[in-house]
Amino acid sequence: MAAPPRRILLADADAFYVAVARLVDPDGAGRARLLIVGGAPERRGVVTSASYEARAFGVRSAMPMARAVRLCPDAIVVPVPWEECAAKGRAIREALERFAPVVEQASSDEFYLDLSGTERLYRDEPLAETAARIRAAVHEATSLWTSIGGGTSKLVAKLAAGVAKPAADSAGAGVHVVAPGGEAAFLAGFALADIPMVGPKAQERLARLGWRTAADVQRVDRAELVRRLGEREGEWLWERVRGLDDSAVEPWTEPKSISRDTTFPTDLDGDDDLLRELLIQVDRATADLRAEGLVTRTITVKLRDADFTTRQAGRTLPEPVVTDRAVYEVARGLLAKLRAARRAPARLIGVALSHLDQPGAAAQLALLETARATSPETEKDRTLARAIDAVREKFGPDALGRARTQG
Repeated sequence: MAAPPRRILLADADAFYVAVARLVDPDGAGRARLLIVGGAPERRGVVTSASYEARAFGVRSAMPMARAVRLCPDAIVVPVPWEECAAKGRAIREALERFAPVVEQASSDEFYLDLSGTERLYRDEPLAETAARIRAAVHEATSLWTSIGGGTSKLVAKLAAGVAKPAADSAGAGVHVVAPGGEAAFLAGFALADIPMVGPKAQERLARLGWRTAADVQRVDRAELVRRLGEREGEWLWERVRGLDDSAVEPWTEPKSISRDTTFPTDLDGDDDLLRELLIQVDRATADLRAEGLVTRTITVKLRDADFTTRQAGRTLPEPVVTDRAVYEVARGLLAKLRAARRAPARLIGVALSHLDQPGAAAQLALLETARATSPETEKDRTLARAIDAVREKFGPDALGRARTQG
């Protein structure tokens, strides 16, 4: 007897950073129809989020702030309220946990729910109706609206949530659920670029074969896909264009590591380019580390090559560190090790910090002693890091960045 189809939802907070900024400052940002959240334009920051009205002018996330202001000169620019966003993210997750046995927080504003096996609990209520009730409950608990997508896989749920946006500010709106058996027809309406992990290089390669949409690939025989793309990529794409994705919704646990990564718009092959991107991720991860009041001993660098091969290398230090310079010194050595083992264009780079701890008195003494001995971190490094944190707290997280250390 076949198992019943999975019931997966993705709750995606609408314009999350904009919505939180408006709640934090109702008399300022809250009144601005044209609102951009991110680094200040004179400090060469980037857009974290923008109101739907500002997006109509072409403003997009990750766009240089100076360009965003040129596109939408009447917009109000405010820094990201990081602490409030973290608190709202926790509140959303807590509201969702009342409805599903398993909730996975995929990012600050995206949450997967696995409602498989809950049909009797919800008295066979259609999944779309359950999703609408969940959406109303999250709004009641947090004052934030979410768009909810649903289906038999995380992939379908994510794409369906995108269809549900932008959500109207009323209960019952902002929900799109794909019925079991309708996955292929649903995917047929998407470009290959809309499918997660089909990056620009892959899009170019597939376009040369005449494939630009999921419907184009659906018309290709499975064996032909494997012949043209190789077994791994061919099988992967054959499944994805039909909405097939068996990845599990992982339950949320207290974070045991802090990680940051980025997927490049174009695969990178130059060492200098990769080092530059690595430093950006180290800077972000160590800022998070200090914001949590923690130190780290284990540093791991991750690379995903153009053929989807994911590799990583790590190193555990004898004493904890907390600054970007110290972490970067270790991380670039790990990157060199990965590159020496295999030189291939990369589509993603990331850094993870683990073996986290509170910097208690013993740890502080060890830090000072190690700084005079073998540690890559000095008291000057820590003083500089604290100064940078203070400036970013006042002017926004993108107010200061680091130039790459040579050597």
